[in-house]
Amino acid sequence: MNNAVVNLKKLDFVPYRAILHRLMGRFINKEALHSARAELGWTQSQLAKAVGVSSQSVTNWIKGKDFPRPATLLKLATTLKLGFDQLVTTLDEGQPVVAFRKKGGAKTTAAHISKAEGIGMLLKPLVPHLPELQALRTLITSPSTDYTNLQLSVSQTRTRLGLGEQAVLKYEHLIGEFNSCGAVLVPVLKGAKKSHENALHIRLPQEDVTFIFLNLDTRLEDFKFWMAHELAHVYTPGLAGTNEGEDFADAFAGALLFPKVCAKQAYHEAMKAANINGAIKVLQQHASEHMISLNTAYQQITFLTKSIGLPSLHIEEKTIHAVRNSNHGPLVSAALFDPMPPEPKRYMATCEHLFRSDFFNALKHMIHENGTGASYIQQILDTSLQDATALHEAMNH
Repeated sequence: MNNAVVNLKKLDFVPYRAILHRLMGRFINKEALHSARAELGWTQSQLAKAVGVSSQSVTNWIKGKDFPRPATLLKLATTLKLGFDQLVTTLDEGQPVVAFRKKGGAKTTAAHISKAEGIGMLLKPLVPHLPELQALRTLITSPSTDYTNLQLSVSQTRTRLGLGEQAVLKYEHLIGEFNSCGAVLVPVLKGAKKSHENALHIRLPQEDVTFIFLNLDTRLEDFKFWMAHELAHVYTPGLAGTNEGEDFADAFAGALLFPKVCAKQAYHEAMKAANINGAIKVLQQHASEHMISLNTAYQQITFLTKSIGLPSLHIEEKTIHAVRNSNHGPLVSAALFDPMPPEPKRYMATCEHLFRSDFFNALKHMIHENGTGASYIQQILDTSLQDATALHEAMNH
């Protein structure tokens, strides 16, 4: 399909490999550019004028959306008095790209990143055992957290899924999108409090495969948000692992689950309530109908009021958190498996049939063909040797 055939503004259906090749090439070292510009005392617009390009072109270089032509690159380097090795950086195609959906305020350390990258490297031998993945996938080529642009991207995504603006986005829709975009879901049981991440995103650029580890030991009302957050990463592979990518993924997830028209309806109903408790009950009702958290509904209403200049709800954010924390729903794992923990075969069957994941089938083929041991399962799932051994035995029978 030609890149110009279908262009839905923010959401384009274009050849994935062609864009990914562009994304995986050379990048302008934005830190070096910012430092050199600051030393000259120039604004971004002044730099653009000196180089002979638009300010938007410089913005696109910084964001990694574009790369200067050779003559422009030479002029940029000369203007900033930087060598090419200082100005240009190249991403190693063999290096896994990781992104965390963290638990609360958990801090992602270098050790967490290193461990996740190590898991990514270990996943490489598994890739040949996966079924052939689609090469044509959905990308959001101009991701933006601007409210209007974000709602446009969300509207186009819902249209693609066959959903109206007020329709409830179901788990099946999200799972189907991951499958269509060649992302391999890996549901895991990490414990409700022990794990650093709610979800872990590992992209292998060279192999063109994305693995998404979803912690099932999370609250049901939050789980859909985390899945939508990860879907945003799949739609924007060039931003995975960056702060900008995390910001966009959070914004996209909330808007996708509770779009503008839903937020507006809930807002007007809440404003008619007799008191704060009544307003909160309205929000709880809407959150329940859409199977999302009270906080997600509240945040989307807040973004709406700020965007179009409506009076804000007379509810403090801390009140929303207090109500939410006092009414926790069940864990996803408890809803799926009773009793807990599940037997290995039941757990793997759920991953295959409910989450449409080929992960454990691929792992089984790898074990049978290569004689791979339980320690491999222990490392890629970051689980105990006991649990890894149980899974290994189940795949050998």
